Amino acid sequence: MLFAMAKRALFETDKRLLWKLAWNMGLKGMLSVERHKSRLRRGEYFPPFLYVSIINSCNLRCQGCWVDVAHKQEIIQPEAFHKLVREAKSMGNVFFGIVGGEPFMHPKLLDMLAEHPDCYFQIFTNGHFITDEKAKRLRQLGNVTPLISVEGTEIISDQRRGRLNVLSKTMEGLNNCLKNNLLTGVCTSLCRTNIDDLLTDKWVDRLIEMGVLYTWFHVYRPMGPNPNPDMCLTPEQARRAREFVVNTRAKKPIIIVDAYYDGEGKALCPAATGISHHINPWGDIEPCPIVQFSTESIHSKNGDQRTLRQKFKQSAFLKEFRELSQETTRGCIVLERPDLLKALVEKHKATDVTARQTALEELGAMTVRTSQYAPGKEMPEKNILYRIAKRFWFNDFGVYKGRDHSKTAAPGVLAGRQ
Repeated sequence: MLFAMAKRALFETDKRLLWKLAWNMGLKGMLSVERHKSRLRRGEYFPPFLYVSIINSCNLRCQGCWVDVAHKQEIIQPEAFHKLVREAKSMGNVFFGIVGGEPFMHPKLLDMLAEHPDCYFQIFTNGHFITDEKAKRLRQLGNVTPLISVEGTEIISDQRRGRLNVLSKTMEGLNNCLKNNLLTGVCTSLCRTNIDDLLTDKWVDRLIEMGVLYTWFHVYRPMGPNPNPDMCLTPEQARRAREFVVNTRAKKPIIIVDAYYDGEGKALCPAATGISHHINPWGDIEPCPIVQFSTESIHSKNGDQRTLRQKFKQSAFLKEFRELSQETTRGCIVLERPDLLKALVEKHKATDVTARQTALEELGAMTVRTSQYAPGKEMPEKNILYRIAKRFWFNDFGVYKGRDHSKTAAPGVLAGRQ
């Protein structure tokens, strides 16, 4: 399997792009995590990976979307984006996830990325705007990987995404990327309507045959004004998803990304461990994309001239969010203890940074659900390379050490995991 994966990487992609990945995202990315670990030992903090929503607009209307895609368009201006990236680079950062909305609707997207050839960018996209011309430009840049979302069959895709002919347009964008030898990924937000179609060997084999180098199975989270909780995976389906990822990593020549488990199979939250936070289109700094509250901004508001480093280091809201999450669960505090999160937001008078201005009410109305934390049911990685990589560069960094999460679990949550 390892030989087959290496062969695919060498013969199915542009060698220059492969080098950019190995250098910018590989070596420099590992160094950024090492700096993060050193900062934690000194009692300092700055996330090594940042996810940046550069626009709120989108051409689709996905079920359960928490982004204000239908409101007045807001974009991060190039000057603000460059300042953000430069300040993050000064802290050793090189990786940025570009999200939205639909990032390719930003009129200056590729020009902005072109200004930072020493970084690596992953664009989360539905693929509808990736023409052959844009794919050629991405290949020219060399340091960008498109991660294209596929949400099911033709019928399910249209239902999930609120428009017609969604899958065919997505596949057209995907094919344009592959035709131009881009390092291309495909992601899926797993829910009850698509898990049987896409969490399968047949689908993964098709991705490999097409030339897709990596895939990412997210888990649908019921957030926003219309959360659609009936689409959520059951605890049994969530365990099935984890088992599938672990087994597939050990037998198929395709990289499978996950963000919620360490190499021993223990659950974690990237925001709780501090490895990443999120910037929204208005420039507000959020703990993660689904926690749409903030006390800090990348912009200089009301005479605030602090650097990005100072804002992350001095933010009491972000600090206490991480601490509360660490004390409460190894999973997702938003799903398991929305009551505690609501109390934290109110304590710090954190601003609702949505356009709809109903995020606090939505949080208060949430039903307690299980998340990735399943004590006693951990599934360690079978692929030794994933296990080693996670041991050094993607783990809990000791933040959960000595925590007894049973004391803070909401009634029924731990019982629901059994």
